[in-house]
Amino acid sequence: MLHATELLGGEAYDQDGHFVGRVTELFIEPADQPNRVARVLLGRGKYLPLIARYDHLAFVAPGVLKLNVGEKDLEHYQPNEGWLAMRKDLLDQQIIDTSGRKVVRVNDIGIAEQRTNGTVELRVTQVDVGLTGAARRLLQGVVSPGMIRRLEGKLPTRVIPWEFVSLIEPDPLRRVKLRITHQRLERMHPADLADIMEDLSPVERQSIIASLDEETAAEALAELDKRLTTQIVETLDPEKAADILEEMDPDQAADVLADLTPETSRDVLREMPGEEAREVRELLKFDENSAGGMMTTEFVYVGETATRAEVVAWIREMDVDLEQLYSIFLINLDSKFSGSVPVGRLLLASPDTRMEELKSEPLLSLPPDASKKEVFEIFDKYNLHSLSVVDEDGRPIGAITVDDVVTQLRNR
Repeated sequence: MLHATELLGGEAYDQDGHFVGRVTELFIEPADQPNRVARVLLGRGKYLPLIARYDHLAFVAPGVLKLNVGEKDLEHYQPNEGWLAMRKDLLDQQIIDTSGRKVVRVNDIGIAEQRTNGTVELRVTQVDVGLTGAARRLLQGVVSPGMIRRLEGKLPTRVIPWEFVSLIEPDPLRRVKLRITHQRLERMHPADLADIMEDLSPVERQSIIASLDEETAAEALAELDKRLTTQIVETLDPEKAADILEEMDPDQAADVLADLTPETSRDVLREMPGEEAREVRELLKFDENSAGGMMTTEFVYVGETATRAEVVAWIREMDVDLEQLYSIFLINLDSKFSGSVPVGRLLLASPDTRMEELKSEPLLSLPPDASKKEVFEIFDKYNLHSLSVVDEDGRPIGAITVDDVVTQLRNR
């Protein structure tokens, strides 16, 4: 195992043994091979630096690098924003450990050798975020490489495999080209991603949101502290903000918009599709401390005379968030709320059972102007997972879920 700090500053020689420069940077080309050292930058004092490709490497060891070509075969360095520079972009930078779900700082980079057809390919295998990497850098050039390695054996090792690393890339020019590095972030649980983002700077948080797809960004923002969510959305382009809010539940989107400046809120709403914007505007009419302010307009309701088989078939055809589906609400022939059926009871019923036979007792609902205190009390008293909100005519207009209650209690 080699390390970036053992190669940076090392001497490079061509195939004839002539000194051609010192290693000043190692580049990865993520869009081509996410872990291969694709280019080596060779500094030459007052002369233009040279670039050696990965297939130019014949021998690599701490402090020395030998090429299989002559100096005349090397190209002059031309900056490329698609390259990831180890010294500039990784060493001492904050990265996200997607396995440990936390932000860490890079002390060194582990590199393995792969010999292929007479050349040596260098592959990044891990990042060192522990004492060994810090000690190696501190002692580099002070004591011999052999002594450093003997000292390392006495220190605790803390490394992260390269495949579990996501970069925090605040530079907008590089964000698209390095998007490949954020694919693991999109597979993290939104709550874990939100915890990570809270440890970052405002610029870094913005870069993470910009690198994610809209659905993942929406889920992460929904888990963030309200103050941070507002800061992020305020700085987004209105069109981008609208795309993200469209992926949120209407009540979550309304909560975000309510905390924005009136001008920003109007700009974002203007960019949202008509139906989504209408739902959110309706929710914004309610006081945030009321049942109406807590409810979502995305809920499942069916006629009380429908059979269990008909309801299940209908749900399968609909775009329903199953993780938020706690109960099915029932309406009678006058479209008034007439009961609710827990999903568990629905699953255990026979196919021809009518929904009205499965509903829970007593019949529970609240008007939209009911206070948070009333909502908390009824959820606590009856151990509810969801509750219907009805208008003055008794028709269901929304639902409050236990997730909404927990969020409100947490923010008190």
